[in-house]
Amino acid sequence: MSSDTAALVTRAVERFQEEVPALAELKLTFALELKGRGDLQVFRVEVPGPKVSKEQPDDDRVSVTFDRSEFNDLAEKGTLESYRRAWEKGEIKASGDPNIQKLIGQVVERQIERSRLKKSR
Repeated sequence: MSSDTAALVTRAVERFQEEVPALAELKLTFALELKGRGDLQVFRVEVPGPKVSKEQPDDDRVSVTFDRSEFNDLAEKGTLESYRRAWEKGEIKASGDPNIQKLIGQVVERQIERSRLKKSR
């Protein structure tokens, strides 16, 4: 396992949770698929934590897929708004339990709205 990639995944999840504190205590196991040139790396990510391991999870509720280069950029310097733009452009894809996807989407949208209200004051 590439410990650098696992560390990057951990950092990305922690940064996302910092931006969306309401998701910090969500109990969820998901698959993170990173697609590169002819390569696919799959990680099992368990939150809260995060606990990251390079394996195909058998208990995942949602699967999230990124192009590796897009993930690297977002993990290092992505903001909540940049994740949202990547989602809207189809650079991030999710499959699995639609209720979990909907819940996360609603929480993210509410956090973006809160951020906008704080900036306008």
